Amino acid sequence: MSKETEPASGRGFRHRALPILTKALHGSAPFISTFLLIHLTAPMLANLGGSSLASSVLLLGREYYQTDFGEKYLLLGPLAVHSLSGIAKRLLSPPKVPPRPWTSLLSLTGYANMLFFLPIHFMTHRVHPKTPAPPILALGPSELDFEFVKYGLAKFPWRSWFLYGGLVVCAVLHFVDGDRLLFNTYFGESMGRIKAASRKRLLAIGTALVTLPVLAGTYVMSKEPLMILSTTAERIQACFSKSPIYKL
Repeated sequence: MSKETEPASGRGFRHRALPILTKALHGSAPFISTFLLIHLTAPMLANLGGSSLASSVLLLGREYYQTDFGEKYLLLGPLAVHSLSGIAKRLLSPPKVPPRPWTSLLSLTGYANMLFFLPIHFMTHRVHPKTPAPPILALGPSELDFEFVKYGLAKFPWRSWFLYGGLVVCAVLHFVDGDRLLFNTYFGESMGRIKAASRKRLLAIGTALVTLPVLAGTYVMSKEPLMILSTTAERIQACFSKSPIYKL
């Protein structure tokens, strides 16, 4: 239906909804960015102190995003708002002002994480380990450190590297490109817009400062011996086995 034939009520709803969706999309981004920086700091520090230091930082970071309040309102809530408002905005955008193309970097990285990498990661590392029934028996926080990650890298190397690597690359590129968009939207007039010529430089900086150190730290940990009991290894194996992608 064209704009000319669309009912006035439909245009009015769209006119009211799109600014709200934009604010929800932008307002949820800082919460996700904060989580991302905290969460990725741990594997980065493995370059300095191996999995021991990385696990200590991971457990400390969970005080922000894995408490009863933090997980709901500082992580899962903003993720849901960000994803749903982005989809709704795409569906409601008028034909004469089309949404950002699916093929844009921001869209591709966002939907790749939302629809593929993030659900697998969350189910494997958060939901399945909480299963109270045997053989998992609800892994505790101290058992869900980087020994869990090291087990996956050792037993399922190509799948784990693909899933971890894809998640990190997409998250960092989306973060950098999205923050550029937010800066231009809210500070572009007063501080000067970040032009397209600088975009590639920012993406390269984000890759150099975040993506490469995270993956390098993961590689360091993958070369360490596993430091878990055989009974714990069986429980971790059961967590991975609940994911269809690890059954392939």
